[in-house]
Amino acid sequence: MIYFPDTYSIEDQQQRADQANLKLWPSTDDYRGLIAKTSTTTYKGTVIVFHGNAGSATDRTYYLDALEKLGYRVILAEYPGYAARKDSPSEQALIADGIQTAKQALNDFGGPVFLWGESLGGGVACGIVQSGQVPVKGIVLVTPFTSMADVAQHHYWFFLAKWLIKDKFDNIKHLQDYSGSTAILLAEQDEVIPNKLSLKLFESLHHRKKLWTFKDTGHNTLPLADELLWWQEVMQFVSGQDESFP
Repeated sequence: MIYFPDTYSIEDQQQRADQANLKLWPSTDDYRGLIAKTSTTTYKGTVIVFHGNAGSATDRTYYLDALEKLGYRVILAEYPGYAARKDSPSEQALIADGIQTAKQALNDFGGPVFLWGESLGGGVACGIVQSGQVPVKGIVLVTPFTSMADVAQHHYWFFLAKWLIKDKFDNIKHLQDYSGSTAILLAEQDEVIPNKLSLKLFESLHHRKKLWTFKDTGHNTLPLADELLWWQEVMQFVSGQDESFP
């Protein structure tokens, strides 16, 4: 009930990447994500995007459109069991793989590294932070939750789903020792992740944090046009360039 991957062959993945002017990274044989074919010589840092529970990384090119324009290298990370990647998705598999992806990015490109988690991807990003294995300057959580158990209980309370779900993705626990900056993006009419869970997560954070709320938007209808000002605001905040915020 959690994972809804699009899957296809490596040949199809390569074709989809080519059509979007992307390349498989770090290599075609053992790819972990997608990056732009064309790049500049200098970047402000690398943003690793961990997408939501459906589709694949190839569906998230809007992150490249907005963030590369602001001077950031973008890696659209892909999960095990999604697109042309082997194995099966699970909390343990996604977080362990995400740690290796972040380490690879740091090795290939240096820092700073930012993590961007979209819904389920927020759980992956928080798990990477909790591991302490990769220095993360800032994280952006889009429509996040307290834990997957809480989301399951909200939708399937009559099954006592909170006690049955295997993959917990406990974001509050995973962020309790984080000392970087966290931006949270909230969809006011979110029909998938109740606002109360996103706000409870935000309130639990004891480090530098800031909340963006988008009115009249649902879980999958956030305004994503690359010319919108919020992209710049968010990255200025998590990179520590927002002088109006301590």
